[in-house]
Amino acid sequence: MNALILSAGQGQRLLPFTADQPKCTVTINGQSILEWQIQELLRCGIESIHVVIGFRADKVETLLANRFKSPSISTLFNPFFSLADNLMTCWIARAAMTEEFILLNGDTLFETAVLEGLLQAPPAPITLVTDEKSHYDADDMKVITQGIQLSKIGKTLPLEQVTGESIGMIRFQSSGAKLFSSALERRARQPEALKQWYLSLVDELAQQGHVSTFSIKGLKWAEIDNPSDLDQAERLLKTCQLLEDSP
Repeated sequence: MNALILSAGQGQRLLPFTADQPKCTVTINGQSILEWQIQELLRCGIESIHVVIGFRADKVETLLANRFKSPSISTLFNPFFSLADNLMTCWIARAAMTEEFILLNGDTLFETAVLEGLLQAPPAPITLVTDEKSHYDADDMKVITQGIQLSKIGKTLPLEQVTGESIGMIRFQSSGAKLFSSALERRARQPEALKQWYLSLVDELAQQGHVSTFSIKGLKWAEIDNPSDLDQAERLLKTCQLLEDSP
């Protein structure tokens, strides 16, 4: 099982914290976002980790070299990070999509039970991790499901049909990895691909019946977009540390 972490962007909405460093290196509760993510992946037995980098790539490479010193944790450089959205970030990493893998947004933090649950979820070509809440805003990556099958995913879905939101974590089994990488190759040939999210491909594959969902309702996670999100993330990580330290 591989893991791909998408960390190529600067994270401009997190300014001034990201003025001279990428979002994934921003420190929360004593460690960078990327360090927290890698620790959780390692804790769950995922040892082959590829981090797609771009803005201030040198800072990420230095952090990984100093902190982990492992040949199984590597980087892939996205030269289009300032020109394209994250669909092209995935395209850069397509060679690592030959077997089962976890795809993780570079700004998603989560308690161990989230990833453990996903790894134990019923088999499906593609499994999207979702959560539920009482209200969804314009920036949420909303989903519409039928049972556990994903029907649609996007930010502009009709609110009366929305059943949850994506947290930025997906499991691909071998068949799903082939479907996704093939879709990436086709879409990358189109000019509009530069400004598209990779979840537009997941939406396409969902409409073909290939995508299941795994709900983590009740478990803890945080997405870090704005400075106000840092306080929520700090509370989450403190809670996770207390759980780990308890007998």
